[in-house]
Amino acid sequence: MKLARAHVLVCGGTGCTSSGSEKIIDALNKNLEKYNLTDEINVIKTGCFGLCALGPVMIVYPEGCFYSMVKPEDIEEIVSEHLLKGRIVKRLLYQETVHEDNIKSLNDVDFYKKQKRVALRNCGVINPENIEEYIGVNGYSALGKVLTSMKPQEVIDEILKSGLRGRGGGGFPTGLKWSFAAKSVDDQKYVACNADEGDPGAFMDRSILEGDPHSVIEAMAIAGYAIGATEGYIYIRAEYPIAVARLQIAIEQAKEYGMLGKNIFDSGFDFDLHIRLGAGAFVCGEETALMTSIEGHRGEPRPRPPFPAVKGLFGKPTVLNNVETYANIPVIINEGAEEFAKIGTEKSKGTKVFAVGGKIHNTGLVEIPMGTTLREIVYEIGGGIPNGKKFKAAQTGGPSGGCIPAQYLDIPIDYDSLISIGSMMGSGGLIVMDEDTCMVDIAKFFLAFTVDESCGKCAPCRIGTKRMYEILDKITKGNGTLDDIKNLKELCYNVKESALCGLGQTAPNPILSTLRYFEDEYIAHVVDKKCPAGVCKDLVTYSIDPEKCKGCSLCSRKCPVGAISGEIKSPFVIDTTKCIKCGVCADTCKFGAVVK
Repeated sequence: MKLARAHVLVCGGTGCTSSGSEKIIDALNKNLEKYNLTDEINVIKTGCFGLCALGPVMIVYPEGCFYSMVKPEDIEEIVSEHLLKGRIVKRLLYQETVHEDNIKSLNDVDFYKKQKRVALRNCGVINPENIEEYIGVNGYSALGKVLTSMKPQEVIDEILKSGLRGRGGGGFPTGLKWSFAAKSVDDQKYVACNADEGDPGAFMDRSILEGDPHSVIEAMAIAGYAIGATEGYIYIRAEYPIAVARLQIAIEQAKEYGMLGKNIFDSGFDFDLHIRLGAGAFVCGEETALMTSIEGHRGEPRPRPPFPAVKGLFGKPTVLNNVETYANIPVIINEGAEEFAKIGTEKSKGTKVFAVGGKIHNTGLVEIPMGTTLREIVYEIGGGIPNGKKFKAAQTGGPSGGCIPAQYLDIPIDYDSLISIGSMMGSGGLIVMDEDTCMVDIAKFFLAFTVDESCGKCAPCRIGTKRMYEILDKITKGNGTLDDIKNLKELCYNVKESALCGLGQTAPNPILSTLRYFEDEYIAHVVDKKCPAGVCKDLVTYSIDPEKCKGCSLCSRKCPVGAISGEIKSPFVIDTTKCIKCGVCADTCKFGAVVK
Protein backbone atom coordinates (compact mmCIF):
# COMPACT_ATOMS: atom_id res chain seq x y z
CA MET A 1 0.00 0.00 0.00
CA LYS A 2 1.28 3.46 -0.90
CA LEU A 3 1.80 6.15 1.72
CA ALA A 4 -1.16 8.52 1.59
CA ARG A 5 -2.59 11.49 3.44
CA ALA A 6 -6.08 9.97 3.54
CA HIS A 7 -7.69 6.54 3.43
CA VAL A 8 -11.18 5.83 2.15
CA LEU A 9 -12.58 2.57 3.49
CA VAL A 10 -15.52 1.23 1.49
CA CYS A 11 -17.59 -1.71 2.72
CA GLY A 12 -17.15 -4.69 0.42
CA GLY A 13 -19.40 -7.10 2.30
CA THR A 14 -22.33 -8.85 0.64
CA GLY A 15 -24.89 -6.31 1.88
CA CYS A 16 -23.10 -3.23 0.59
CA THR A 17 -21.97 -5.02 -2.58
CA SER A 18 -25.59 -5.80 -3.38
CA SER A 19 -26.50 -2.13 -2.91
CA GLY A 20 -23.73 -0.90 -5.19
CA SER A 21 -20.44 -0.52 -3.33
CA GLU A 22 -18.45 -1.74 -6.35
CA LYS A 23 -19.83 1.22 -8.34
CA ILE A 24 -18.82 3.50 -5.46
CA ILE A 25 -15.24 2.22 -5.65
CA ASP A 26 -15.15 2.66 -9.44
CA ALA A 27 -16.48 6.22 -9.11
CA LEU A 28 -13.91 7.00 -6.41
CA ASN A 29 -11.01 5.82 -8.55
CA LYS A 30 -12.24 7.75 -11.61
CA ASN A 31 -12.73 10.97 -9.66
CA LEU A 32 -9.43 10.65 -7.82
CA GLU A 33 -7.76 10.43 -11.21
CA LYS A 34 -9.80 13.37 -12.49
CA TYR A 35 -8.66 15.59 -9.61
CA ASN A 36 -5.08 14.25 -9.64
CA LEU A 37 -5.44 12.71 -6.19
CA THR A 38 -4.61 9.09 -7.02
CA ASP A 39 -1.19 9.24 -5.35
CA GLU A 40 -2.53 10.97 -2.25
CA ILE A 41 -5.59 8.87 -1.38
CA ASN A 42 -5.85 5.13 -0.68
CA VAL A 43 -9.16 3.42 -1.50
CA ILE A 44 -9.55 0.22 0.52
CA LYS A 45 -12.31 -2.36 0.12
CA THR A 46 -13.03 -3.80 3.57
CA GLY A 47 -15.46 -6.17 5.20
CA CYS A 48 -18.78 -5.32 6.88
CA PHE A 49 -19.01 -2.27 9.18
CA GLY A 50 -22.21 -3.60 10.73
CA LEU A 51 -24.76 -0.93 9.76
CA CYS A 52 -26.07 -2.94 6.83
CA ALA A 53 -29.33 -0.99 6.52
CA LEU A 54 -27.39 2.14 5.57
CA GLY A 55 -25.26 0.72 2.77
CA PRO A 56 -23.31 1.45 0.76
CA VAL A 57 -21.17 2.92 3.55
CA MET A 58 -17.67 4.37 3.63
CA ILE A 59 -15.32 5.97 6.16
CA VAL A 60 -12.77 8.66 5.37
CA TYR A 61 -9.69 8.83 7.59
CA PRO A 62 -8.00 10.63 9.31
CA GLU A 63 -11.25 12.51 10.12
CA GLY A 64 -13.24 9.29 10.63
CA CYS A 65 -16.22 10.64 8.68
CA PHE A 66 -18.87 7.96 8.17
CA TYR A 67 -20.79 8.43 4.94
CA SER A 68 -23.94 6.30 4.56
CA MET A 69 -26.32 5.38 1.73
CA VAL A 70 -23.81 6.79 -0.73
CA LYS A 71 -24.68 6.85 -4.43
CA PRO A 72 -22.21 6.92 -7.34
CA GLU A 73 -23.42 10.40 -8.23
CA ASP A 74 -22.38 11.61 -4.73
CA ILE A 75 -18.75 10.62 -5.17
CA GLU A 76 -17.54 13.60 -7.17
CA GLU A 77 -18.79 15.93 -4.43
CA ILE A 78 -16.99 13.89 -1.75
CA VAL A 79 -13.76 13.89 -3.76
CA SER A 80 -13.85 17.54 -4.84
CA GLU A 81 -15.04 18.92 -1.50
CA HIS A 82 -13.79 16.59 1.22
CA LEU A 83 -10.70 14.92 -0.24
CA LEU A 84 -9.49 17.93 -2.24
CA LYS A 85 -10.60 20.94 -0.17
CA GLY A 86 -11.09 19.38 3.27
CA ARG A 87 -14.77 20.33 3.45
CA ILE A 88 -16.82 17.49 4.95
CA VAL A 89 -20.05 16.79 3.03
CA LYS A 90 -22.40 16.82 6.00
CA ARG A 91 -25.55 15.96 4.05
CA LEU A 92 -24.10 12.51 3.30
CA LEU A 93 -22.87 11.77 6.83
CA TYR A 94 -24.56 9.19 9.03
CA GLN A 95 -26.77 11.68 10.84
CA GLU A 96 -26.04 10.50 14.35
CA THR A 97 -22.38 11.46 13.85
CA VAL A 98 -23.28 15.11 13.19
CA HIS A 99 -23.22 17.06 16.46
CA GLU A 100 -23.31 20.84 16.12
CA ASP A 101 -19.92 21.79 14.65
CA ASN A 102 -18.24 18.52 15.53
CA ILE A 103 -18.28 15.10 13.90
CA LYS A 104 -18.79 12.41 16.52
CA SER A 105 -16.63 9.31 16.51
CA LEU A 106 -18.41 6.12 15.48
CA ASN A 107 -17.56 4.70 18.90
CA ASP A 108 -19.78 7.38 20.43
CA VAL A 109 -22.94 6.68 18.43
CA ASP A 110 -25.67 4.48 19.86
CA PHE A 111 -25.16 1.65 17.39
CA TYR A 112 -21.50 1.14 18.32
CA LYS A 113 -20.92 2.45 21.84
CA LYS A 114 -22.34 -0.62 23.62
CA GLN A 115 -20.63 -3.03 21.28
CA LYS A 116 -17.26 -4.69 21.84
CA ARG A 117 -15.73 -6.02 18.66
CA VAL A 118 -13.59 -9.08 19.28
CA ALA A 119 -14.58 -11.58 16.59
CA LEU A 120 -15.35 -8.62 14.29
CA ARG A 121 -12.26 -6.63 15.35
CA ASN A 122 -10.81 -6.39 11.83
CA CYS A 123 -14.04 -6.29 9.80
CA GLY A 124 -14.36 -2.88 8.20
CA VAL A 125 -10.80 -2.04 9.30
CA ILE A 126 -8.48 -3.91 6.93
CA ASN A 127 -8.45 -5.09 3.34
CA PRO A 128 -9.30 -8.80 3.72
CA GLU A 129 -7.50 -9.61 0.48
CA ASN A 130 -4.15 -8.30 1.74
CA ILE A 131 -2.28 -10.51 4.23
CA GLU A 132 0.11 -7.67 5.04
CA GLU A 133 -2.76 -5.61 6.44
CA TYR A 134 -3.73 -8.55 8.66
CA ILE A 135 -0.12 -8.92 9.82
CA GLY A 136 -0.13 -5.17 10.47
CA VAL A 137 -2.88 -5.58 13.09
CA ASN A 138 -1.00 -8.32 14.96
CA GLY A 139 -2.10 -11.09 12.61
CA TYR A 140 -0.36 -14.47 12.84
CA SER A 141 1.46 -13.37 16.01
CA ALA A 142 -0.69 -15.79 18.01
CA LEU A 143 0.33 -18.65 15.74
CA GLY A 144 3.96 -17.62 16.07
CA LYS A 145 3.58 -17.49 19.85
CA VAL A 146 2.14 -21.00 20.23
CA LEU A 147 4.60 -22.57 17.79
CA THR A 148 7.69 -20.99 19.36
CA SER A 149 6.88 -20.76 23.06
CA MET A 150 3.92 -22.98 24.00
CA LYS A 151 3.33 -26.70 24.23
CA PRO A 152 0.10 -28.13 22.76
CA GLN A 153 -1.36 -28.76 26.21
CA GLU A 154 -0.57 -25.19 27.25
CA VAL A 155 -2.60 -23.92 24.29
CA ILE A 156 -5.55 -26.10 25.31
CA ASP A 157 -5.24 -24.95 28.93
CA GLU A 158 -5.34 -21.31 27.80
CA ILE A 159 -8.53 -21.89 25.81
CA LEU A 160 -10.06 -23.73 28.77
CA LYS A 161 -9.18 -20.86 31.14
CA SER A 162 -10.74 -18.33 28.79
CA GLY A 163 -14.17 -19.95 29.17
CA LEU A 164 -14.78 -19.74 25.41
CA ARG A 165 -17.85 -21.75 24.42
CA GLY A 166 -18.82 -22.77 20.90
CA ARG A 167 -20.59 -19.97 19.04
CA GLY A 168 -22.34 -22.30 16.60
CA GLY A 169 -25.34 -22.88 18.85
CA GLY A 170 -24.59 -25.63 21.34
CA GLY A 171 -22.28 -23.61 23.57
CA PHE A 172 -19.95 -26.55 24.35
CA PRO A 173 -16.65 -25.48 25.98
CA THR A 174 -14.12 -25.11 23.17
CA GLY A 175 -11.07 -26.08 25.24
CA LEU A 176 -12.81 -29.24 26.44
CA LYS A 177 -13.58 -30.26 22.87
CA TRP A 178 -9.94 -29.69 21.90
CA SER A 179 -8.71 -31.70 24.89
CA PHE A 180 -10.83 -34.72 23.90
CA ALA A 181 -9.36 -34.69 20.39
CA ALA A 182 -5.83 -34.22 21.72
CA LYS A 183 -6.18 -37.32 23.90
CA SER A 184 -7.37 -39.46 20.97
CA VAL A 185 -4.53 -41.48 19.47
CA ASP A 186 -4.45 -41.98 15.69
CA ASP A 187 -2.13 -41.65 12.72
CA GLN A 188 -4.11 -38.67 11.37
CA LYS A 189 -6.28 -35.97 12.91
CA TYR A 190 -8.28 -33.13 11.38
CA VAL A 191 -9.47 -29.62 12.17
CA ALA A 192 -12.73 -28.54 10.53
CA CYS A 193 -14.60 -25.25 10.31
CA ASN A 194 -18.35 -25.01 10.02
CA ALA A 195 -19.06 -22.05 7.73
CA ASP A 196 -22.36 -23.53 6.54
CA GLU A 197 -24.46 -20.78 8.09
CA GLY A 198 -28.03 -21.56 7.09
CA ASP A 199 -30.40 -19.92 9.59
CA PRO A 200 -32.85 -17.51 7.93
CA GLY A 201 -31.53 -13.99 8.44
CA ALA A 202 -28.13 -15.06 9.80
CA PHE A 203 -24.90 -13.77 8.26
CA MET A 204 -22.37 -13.56 11.11
CA ASP A 205 -19.91 -16.19 9.89
CA ARG A 206 -20.18 -15.02 6.31
CA SER A 207 -19.25 -11.48 7.34
CA ILE A 208 -16.21 -12.63 9.31
CA LEU A 209 -14.93 -14.64 6.35
CA GLU A 210 -15.59 -11.71 4.02
CA GLY A 211 -13.89 -9.19 6.31
CA ASP A 212 -11.20 -11.14 8.15
CA PRO A 213 -10.52 -14.60 6.67
CA HIS A 214 -6.96 -14.81 7.99
CA SER A 215 -8.19 -14.82 11.61
CA VAL A 216 -9.97 -18.13 10.96
CA ILE A 217 -6.99 -19.60 9.10
CA GLU A 218 -4.67 -18.64 11.95
CA ALA A 219 -7.01 -20.10 14.57
CA MET A 220 -7.39 -23.39 12.69
CA ALA A 221 -3.62 -23.75 12.49
CA ILE A 222 -3.44 -23.12 16.26
CA ALA A 223 -6.12 -25.78 16.82
CA GLY A 224 -4.18 -28.18 14.60
CA TYR A 225 -1.04 -27.67 16.67
CA ALA A 226 -2.99 -28.13 19.92
CA ILE A 227 -4.56 -31.47 18.99
CA GLY A 228 -1.84 -32.84 16.71
CA ALA A 229 -3.60 -32.36 13.36
CA THR A 230 -1.81 -31.52 10.13
CA GLU A 231 -4.80 -30.94 7.88
CA GLY A 232 -7.95 -28.84 7.99
CA TYR A 233 -11.17 -28.34 6.04
CA ILE A 234 -13.41 -25.28 5.81
CA TYR A 235 -16.95 -26.25 4.84
CA ILE A 236 -18.69 -23.21 3.35
CA ARG A 237 -21.84 -22.93 1.32
CA ALA A 238 -21.44 -22.06 -2.35
CA GLU A 239 -24.06 -19.30 -1.99
CA TYR A 240 -21.36 -17.14 -0.34
CA PRO A 241 -19.25 -16.28 -3.41
CA ILE A 242 -17.50 -13.25 -1.86
CA ALA A 243 -16.54 -15.19 1.27
CA VAL A 244 -15.35 -18.16 -0.80
CA ALA A 245 -13.23 -15.96 -3.07
CA ARG A 246 -11.60 -14.09 -0.18
CA LEU A 247 -10.98 -17.33 1.68
CA GLN A 248 -9.23 -18.79 -1.36
CA ILE A 249 -7.09 -15.66 -1.69
CA ALA A 250 -6.24 -15.75 2.02
CA ILE A 251 -5.20 -19.42 1.95
CA GLU A 252 -2.93 -18.86 -1.04
CA GLN A 253 -1.37 -15.81 0.63
CA ALA A 254 -0.88 -17.73 3.89
CA LYS A 255 0.94 -20.47 2.00
CA GLU A 256 3.07 -17.91 0.15
CA TYR A 257 4.08 -16.24 3.43
CA GLY A 258 4.79 -19.55 5.18
CA MET A 259 1.80 -19.42 7.55
CA LEU A 260 0.45 -22.66 6.08
CA GLY A 261 2.33 -25.64 4.70
CA LYS A 262 5.53 -27.32 5.86
CA ASN A 263 7.60 -26.36 8.90
CA ILE A 264 5.65 -23.22 9.85
CA PHE A 265 7.87 -20.72 11.74
CA ASP A 266 10.69 -23.33 11.56
CA SER A 267 8.86 -25.20 14.31
CA GLY A 268 8.60 -28.57 12.57
CA PHE A 269 4.79 -28.17 12.53
CA ASP A 270 3.00 -28.82 9.22
CA PHE A 271 -0.54 -27.70 8.51
CA ASP A 272 -2.57 -27.30 5.34
CA LEU A 273 -6.13 -26.15 4.63
CA HIS A 274 -8.75 -27.12 2.05
CA ILE A 275 -12.11 -25.57 1.11
CA ARG A 276 -15.18 -27.72 0.57
CA LEU A 277 -18.32 -26.13 -0.88
CA GLY A 278 -21.74 -27.05 0.45
CA ALA A 279 -24.87 -27.00 -1.65
CA GLY A 280 -27.01 -25.16 0.89
CA ALA A 281 -28.46 -28.02 2.94
CA PHE A 282 -29.35 -26.71 6.41
CA VAL A 283 -28.80 -30.14 7.95
CA CYS A 284 -25.12 -29.91 6.99
CA GLY A 285 -24.71 -27.40 9.78
CA GLU A 286 -24.96 -30.44 12.10
CA GLU A 287 -21.42 -31.63 12.73
CA THR A 288 -21.69 -35.25 11.65
CA ALA A 289 -23.73 -34.38 8.53
CA LEU A 290 -21.14 -31.74 7.66
CA MET A 291 -18.33 -34.28 7.91
CA THR A 292 -20.27 -36.80 5.85
CA SER A 293 -20.68 -34.15 3.16
CA ILE A 294 -16.94 -33.28 3.20
CA GLU A 295 -16.27 -36.97 2.64
CA GLY A 296 -18.27 -36.77 -0.58
CA HIS A 297 -21.47 -38.43 0.58
CA ARG A 298 -25.05 -37.23 0.98
CA GLY A 299 -25.10 -34.90 4.01
CA GLU A 300 -26.89 -37.00 6.62
CA PRO A 301 -26.17 -37.09 10.36
CA ARG A 302 -24.60 -40.06 12.07
CA PRO A 303 -25.50 -41.44 15.52
CA ARG A 304 -23.39 -40.19 18.42
CA PRO A 305 -21.39 -41.63 20.16
CA PRO A 306 -18.76 -42.00 18.83
CA PHE A 307 -18.25 -38.25 18.89
CA PRO A 308 -16.07 -36.48 16.30
CA ALA A 309 -13.23 -36.01 18.79
CA VAL A 310 -12.87 -39.79 18.70
CA LYS A 311 -14.16 -40.69 15.25
CA GLY A 312 -14.94 -37.78 12.98
CA LEU A 313 -13.84 -36.80 9.49
CA PHE A 314 -12.77 -39.87 7.47
CA GLY A 315 -13.12 -41.84 10.70
CA LYS A 316 -10.30 -39.89 12.38
CA PRO A 317 -10.32 -37.67 15.51
CA THR A 318 -11.60 -34.23 14.51
CA VAL A 319 -12.14 -30.83 16.10
CA LEU A 320 -15.01 -28.89 14.54
CA ASN A 321 -15.86 -25.31 15.48
CA ASN A 322 -17.71 -22.58 13.66
CA VAL A 323 -16.22 -19.41 12.16
CA GLU A 324 -17.00 -17.09 15.06
CA THR A 325 -15.50 -19.48 17.62
CA TYR A 326 -12.23 -19.61 15.68
CA ALA A 327 -12.18 -15.81 15.25
CA ASN A 328 -11.81 -15.45 19.05
CA ILE A 329 -8.80 -17.77 19.34
CA PRO A 330 -5.98 -15.39 18.24
CA VAL A 331 -7.25 -12.75 20.69
CA ILE A 332 -7.22 -15.22 23.57
CA ILE A 333 -3.67 -16.33 22.77
CA ASN A 334 -2.33 -12.79 22.27
CA GLU A 335 -4.08 -11.03 25.14
CA GLY A 336 -4.40 -13.92 27.58
CA ALA A 337 -7.27 -16.02 28.83
CA GLU A 338 -7.78 -13.79 31.86
CA GLU A 339 -8.42 -10.69 29.73
CA PHE A 340 -10.95 -12.53 27.56
CA ALA A 341 -12.68 -13.99 30.63
CA LYS A 342 -13.24 -10.49 32.02
CA ILE A 343 -15.81 -9.94 29.27
CA GLY A 344 -19.28 -11.43 29.65
CA THR A 345 -20.89 -13.33 32.51
CA GLU A 346 -19.74 -16.05 34.89
CA LYS A 347 -20.75 -18.94 32.64
CA SER A 348 -20.79 -17.16 29.27
CA LYS A 349 -17.46 -15.47 28.63
CA GLY A 350 -16.60 -13.07 25.83
CA THR A 351 -18.87 -11.52 23.23
CA LYS A 352 -21.52 -12.76 20.82
CA VAL A 353 -22.15 -11.59 17.26
CA PHE A 354 -25.79 -11.21 16.22
CA ALA A 355 -27.35 -10.57 12.85
CA VAL A 356 -30.24 -8.31 13.89
CA GLY A 357 -33.17 -8.08 11.52
CA GLY A 358 -36.94 -7.84 11.30
CA LYS A 359 -38.98 -4.93 12.68
CA ILE A 360 -36.10 -2.77 13.87
CA HIS A 361 -34.46 0.44 12.65
CA ASN A 362 -30.80 -0.58 12.60
CA THR A 363 -30.69 -3.93 10.89
CA GLY A 364 -27.19 -5.29 10.65
CA LEU A 365 -24.36 -7.00 12.48
CA VAL A 366 -23.66 -6.32 16.15
CA GLU A 367 -21.18 -7.78 18.63
CA ILE A 368 -22.07 -7.37 22.26
CA PRO A 369 -20.57 -8.59 25.56
CA MET A 370 -22.42 -11.61 26.92
CA GLY A 371 -24.93 -10.39 29.51
CA THR A 372 -26.11 -7.39 27.50
CA THR A 373 -29.90 -7.24 27.78
CA LEU A 374 -32.32 -7.72 24.94
CA ARG A 375 -33.70 -4.23 25.64
CA GLU A 376 -30.26 -2.69 25.05
CA ILE A 377 -29.94 -4.53 21.74
CA VAL A 378 -33.40 -3.59 20.50
CA TYR A 379 -33.77 -0.01 21.74
CA GLU A 380 -30.24 1.35 22.13
CA ILE A 381 -28.13 -0.47 19.55
CA GLY A 382 -31.01 -1.32 17.22
CA GLY A 383 -32.74 2.06 17.42
CA GLY A 384 -36.14 0.68 18.40
CA ILE A 385 -39.21 -0.44 16.46
CA PRO A 386 -40.23 1.52 13.32
CA ASN A 387 -43.51 3.45 13.02
CA GLY A 388 -44.08 3.66 16.76
CA LYS A 389 -45.11 0.01 16.98
CA LYS A 390 -44.77 -2.03 20.17
CA PHE A 391 -42.16 -4.75 20.63
CA LYS A 392 -43.83 -8.15 20.72
CA ALA A 393 -41.07 -10.77 20.63
CA ALA A 394 -37.60 -11.61 19.39
CA GLN A 395 -36.66 -14.92 17.84
CA THR A 396 -33.15 -16.12 18.66
CA GLY A 397 -31.55 -19.26 17.32
CA GLY A 398 -33.52 -19.35 14.08
CA PRO A 399 -35.50 -22.54 13.32
CA SER A 400 -33.81 -24.20 16.31
CA GLY A 401 -34.56 -21.40 18.75
CA GLY A 402 -37.50 -19.80 20.42
CA CYS A 403 -39.32 -16.51 20.91
CA ILE A 404 -38.54 -14.12 23.74
CA PRO A 405 -41.68 -12.12 24.69
CA ALA A 406 -41.76 -8.49 25.86
CA GLN A 407 -41.86 -9.54 29.52
CA TYR A 408 -38.24 -10.71 29.16
CA LEU A 409 -36.83 -7.60 27.47
CA ASP A 410 -34.45 -7.14 30.39
CA ILE A 411 -33.09 -10.68 30.36
CA PRO A 412 -29.30 -10.86 29.89
CA ILE A 413 -28.29 -12.49 26.63
CA ASP A 414 -26.21 -15.52 27.57
CA TYR A 415 -26.45 -19.27 27.06
CA ASP A 416 -28.12 -20.26 30.31
CA SER A 417 -30.54 -17.32 30.60
CA LEU A 418 -31.97 -17.96 27.13
CA ILE A 419 -32.37 -21.70 27.74
CA SER A 420 -34.19 -20.94 31.02
CA ILE A 421 -36.96 -19.13 29.11
CA GLY A 422 -37.29 -21.68 26.32
CA SER A 423 -35.05 -20.05 23.73
CA MET A 424 -31.39 -20.53 22.83
CA MET A 425 -28.38 -18.58 21.63
CA GLY A 426 -28.06 -20.48 18.38
CA SER A 427 -25.53 -19.24 15.90
CA GLY A 428 -26.65 -15.62 16.33
CA GLY A 429 -29.72 -14.73 14.30
CA LEU A 430 -32.01 -12.28 16.11
CA ILE A 431 -35.33 -11.44 14.46
CA VAL A 432 -37.37 -8.66 16.06
CA MET A 433 -41.17 -8.76 15.79
CA ASP A 434 -43.73 -6.03 16.47
CA GLU A 435 -47.41 -6.05 17.39
CA ASP A 436 -48.45 -6.82 13.81
CA THR A 437 -46.79 -10.25 13.91
CA CYS A 438 -48.85 -13.43 14.25
CA MET A 439 -46.95 -15.85 16.47
CA VAL A 440 -48.77 -18.89 15.07
CA ASP A 441 -47.71 -17.83 11.60
CA ILE A 442 -44.11 -17.37 12.82
CA ALA A 443 -44.04 -20.90 14.20
CA LYS A 444 -45.44 -22.15 10.90
CA PHE A 445 -42.80 -20.22 8.94
CA PHE A 446 -39.88 -21.74 10.83
CA LEU A 447 -41.39 -25.21 10.75
CA ALA A 448 -41.92 -24.99 6.99
CA PHE A 449 -38.19 -24.26 6.71
CA THR A 450 -37.32 -27.30 8.86
CA VAL A 451 -39.63 -29.58 6.88
CA ASP A 452 -37.90 -28.53 3.66
CA GLU A 453 -34.44 -28.98 5.16
CA SER A 454 -34.96 -32.36 6.85
CA CYS A 455 -32.64 -34.95 5.32
CA GLY A 456 -35.29 -37.62 5.85
CA LYS A 457 -32.98 -40.14 7.50
CA CYS A 458 -35.00 -40.58 10.70
CA ALA A 459 -38.79 -40.96 10.91
CA PRO A 460 -39.38 -38.55 13.85
CA CYS A 461 -37.97 -35.65 11.82
CA ARG A 462 -39.10 -36.75 8.36
CA ILE A 463 -42.69 -37.53 9.39
CA GLY A 464 -43.10 -35.70 12.71
CA THR A 465 -42.19 -32.24 11.45
CA LYS A 466 -44.55 -32.68 8.50
CA ARG A 467 -47.45 -33.62 10.80
CA MET A 468 -46.70 -30.61 13.03
CA TYR A 469 -46.71 -28.33 10.01
CA GLU A 470 -50.06 -29.76 8.86
CA ILE A 471 -51.62 -29.01 12.25
CA LEU A 472 -50.27 -25.43 12.20
CA ASP A 473 -51.54 -24.96 8.65
CA LYS A 474 -54.95 -26.22 9.72
CA ILE A 475 -55.02 -23.75 12.64
CA THR A 476 -53.97 -20.75 10.52
CA LYS A 477 -56.72 -21.55 8.02
CA GLY A 478 -59.39 -21.51 10.73
CA ASN A 479 -60.03 -25.25 10.71
CA GLY A 480 -58.23 -26.13 13.93
CA THR A 481 -59.65 -27.47 17.18
CA LEU A 482 -58.54 -27.41 20.79
CA ASP A 483 -57.58 -31.07 20.37
CA ASP A 484 -55.20 -29.98 17.61
CA ILE A 485 -53.36 -27.75 20.07
CA LYS A 486 -53.15 -30.63 22.56
CA ASN A 487 -51.92 -33.04 19.87
CA LEU A 488 -49.41 -30.46 18.63
CA LYS A 489 -47.81 -30.18 22.08
CA GLU A 490 -47.59 -33.95 22.44
CA LEU A 491 -46.07 -34.34 19.00
CA CYS A 492 -43.49 -31.63 19.76
CA TYR A 493 -42.18 -33.49 22.78
CA ASN A 494 -42.12 -36.82 20.96
CA VAL A 495 -40.09 -35.42 18.07
CA LYS A 496 -37.78 -33.55 20.46
CA GLU A 497 -36.94 -36.73 22.35
CA SER A 498 -36.59 -39.16 19.45
CA ALA A 499 -35.06 -37.37 16.44
CA LEU A 500 -31.55 -38.43 15.42
CA CYS A 501 -29.79 -35.06 15.23
CA GLY A 502 -30.02 -31.47 16.42
CA LEU A 503 -32.14 -30.36 13.46
CA GLY A 504 -35.03 -32.63 14.40
CA GLN A 505 -34.52 -32.34 18.15
CA THR A 506 -34.82 -28.56 18.06
CA ALA A 507 -37.44 -28.27 15.30
CA PRO A 508 -40.33 -28.06 17.84
CA ASN A 509 -38.72 -25.14 19.73
CA PRO A 510 -40.47 -22.30 17.84
CA ILE A 511 -43.82 -24.03 18.43
CA LEU A 512 -43.19 -24.75 22.10
CA SER A 513 -42.01 -21.22 22.87
CA THR A 514 -44.92 -19.55 21.06
CA LEU A 515 -47.35 -21.92 22.82
CA ARG A 516 -45.70 -21.09 26.13
CA TYR A 517 -46.03 -17.32 25.81
CA PHE A 518 -48.72 -16.76 23.17
CA GLU A 519 -51.15 -19.66 23.61
CA ASP A 520 -54.00 -17.13 23.62
CA GLU A 521 -53.26 -16.48 19.95
CA TYR A 522 -53.55 -20.19 19.15
CA ILE A 523 -56.86 -20.30 21.01
CA ALA A 524 -58.13 -17.23 19.16
CA HIS A 525 -57.38 -18.95 15.85
CA VAL A 526 -59.18 -22.09 16.98
CA VAL A 527 -62.11 -20.85 19.06
CA ASP A 528 -62.82 -17.36 17.70
CA LYS A 529 -61.62 -18.15 14.16
CA LYS A 530 -59.68 -14.88 14.22
CA CYS A 531 -56.06 -13.94 13.78
CA PRO A 532 -55.44 -11.18 16.38
CA ALA A 533 -52.59 -9.74 14.30
CA GLY A 534 -54.60 -9.84 11.07
CA VAL A 535 -51.94 -11.86 9.27
CA CYS A 536 -53.55 -15.23 8.49
CA LYS A 537 -55.48 -14.50 5.29
CA ASP A 538 -58.16 -17.16 5.77
CA LEU A 539 -59.16 -15.59 9.09
CA VAL A 540 -59.17 -11.97 7.93
CA THR A 541 -62.19 -10.06 6.68
CA TYR A 542 -61.72 -6.59 5.18
CA SER A 543 -64.35 -3.89 5.56
CA ILE A 544 -64.56 -0.12 5.15
CA ASP A 545 -65.44 2.14 8.06
CA PRO A 546 -68.07 4.54 6.65
CA GLU A 547 -67.13 7.16 9.23
CA LYS A 548 -63.54 7.32 7.95
CA CYS A 549 -64.11 6.71 4.25
CA LYS A 550 -63.83 9.93 2.20
CA GLY A 551 -65.18 8.36 -0.98
CA CYS A 552 -61.98 8.98 -2.94
CA SER A 553 -62.36 5.66 -4.83
CA LEU A 554 -58.59 4.92 -4.70
CA CYS A 555 -59.16 1.53 -3.04
CA SER A 556 -61.72 0.61 -5.71
CA ARG A 557 -59.36 1.54 -8.51
CA LYS A 558 -56.51 -0.48 -6.99
CA CYS A 559 -58.55 -3.60 -6.13
CA PRO A 560 -57.35 -6.35 -8.54
CA VAL A 561 -60.68 -8.25 -8.52
CA GLY A 562 -63.22 -5.41 -8.51
CA ALA A 563 -64.53 -6.28 -5.03
CA ILE A 564 -64.96 -2.65 -3.95
CA SER A 565 -67.80 -0.44 -5.16
CA GLY A 566 -69.37 2.91 -4.35
CA GLU A 567 -69.83 6.47 -5.52
CA ILE A 568 -67.37 9.33 -5.35
CA LYS A 569 -67.59 11.29 -2.06
CA SER A 570 -69.72 8.52 -0.50
CA PRO A 571 -68.51 5.57 1.60
CA PHE A 572 -67.36 2.58 -0.47
CA VAL A 573 -68.08 -1.06 0.46
CA ILE A 574 -66.23 -4.36 0.01
CA ASP A 575 -67.99 -7.43 -1.39
CA THR A 576 -66.54 -10.16 0.84
CA THR A 577 -67.60 -12.87 -1.62
CA LYS A 578 -65.24 -11.40 -4.23
CA CYS A 579 -62.47 -10.23 -1.89
CA ILE A 580 -59.23 -12.25 -2.19
CA LYS A 581 -57.80 -10.66 0.97
CA CYS A 582 -54.70 -9.31 -0.76
CA GLY A 583 -54.59 -6.22 1.46
CA VAL A 584 -54.07 -3.75 -1.41
CA CYS A 585 -57.03 -1.67 -0.23
CA ALA A 586 -55.61 -1.32 3.29
CA ASP A 587 -52.18 -0.40 1.94
CA THR A 588 -53.68 2.13 -0.47
CA CYS A 589 -56.13 3.93 1.83
CA LYS A 590 -54.70 7.21 3.12
CA PHE A 591 -57.38 7.68 5.76
CA GLY A 592 -57.21 4.37 7.66
CA ALA A 593 -60.76 3.55 6.59
CA VAL A 594 -60.04 -0.06 5.61
CA VAL A 595 -60.16 -2.31 8.68
CA LYS A 596 -59.57 -6.02 9.17
